[in-house]
Amino acid sequence: MSDFEHPLLDDDAGPLVRPYTVSNGRTAPTAKLDLLSLVRSTGQLRPSQLENEHAEALLLCREPISVAEVSAHLRLPAMVIKVLLSDLVDVGAVIAQAPDPAVDPTDQTVLEALLNGLQRRL
Repeated sequence: MSDFEHPLLDDDAGPLVRPYTVSNGRTAPTAKLDLLSLVRSTGQLRPSQLENEHAEALLLCREPISVAEVSAHLRLPAMVIKVLLSDLVDVGAVIAQAPDPAVDPTDQTVLEALLNGLQRRL
């Protein structure tokens, strides 16, 4: 992984920027997002029009992806990712789809499927 792909991470030192600075100190997302919510790019904004953190998140959203997966890929806490993705929802760059209410998120099958999906992507 090159520094260009993840400018906020250093393999030896770890995160170069504290998570709260990525979200400008905000701790509450404006959009209701669950870890299992799926987000997808609308194509209305290009990554080059956004700050680095938002651009990285948007690039991951070319295909539907869960909030948990975005968090894992960017190596940032889920709450920070929720704030970033909320920003993208607010400007129309991504749309979010709530998880199916019929699916029990504590069901072992669901959790195993989520874990397997995360492991395949990492």
